[in-house]
Amino acid sequence: MSGAGQGAFIAAVKPLVDAMGGEMIPPDEAGPDDVVLSWEGAVAVAVRLPQLADSLDHILAALERRRGVPLAVLDRKAKQEIVRSLEARGAFAVRHGVETVASALGVSRFTVYNYLNREKGA
Repeated sequence: MSGAGQGAFIAAVKPLVDAMGGEMIPPDEAGPDDVVLSWEGAVAVAVRLPQLADSLDHILAALERRRGVPLAVLDRKAKQEIVRSLEARGAFAVRHGVETVASALGVSRFTVYNYLNREKGA
């Protein structure tokens, strides 16, 4: 593959890797848990996936950047929407996920559980 083609492929997947909180590394540095990506029959780049807890922190930071304000200042409805979105992404399967989300939203763990239970009861 040409250097330009490989560079274009890497540039194309970089936003996805960044959104996941992953890290692009040279293929020869890939470990057994890294994902090696090929393009047009040639190895292009390896991706080191984040630990689940780091991924949750990354997702929360991205939500905050997207909204342009700290998540803790959002109103109750917006916080409930965030909890629903995070639940759909599996955030609460991560150890200490409820605590991490509660801290980011500026609410108690009890409040997060209430948001989760309210959604299941609806």
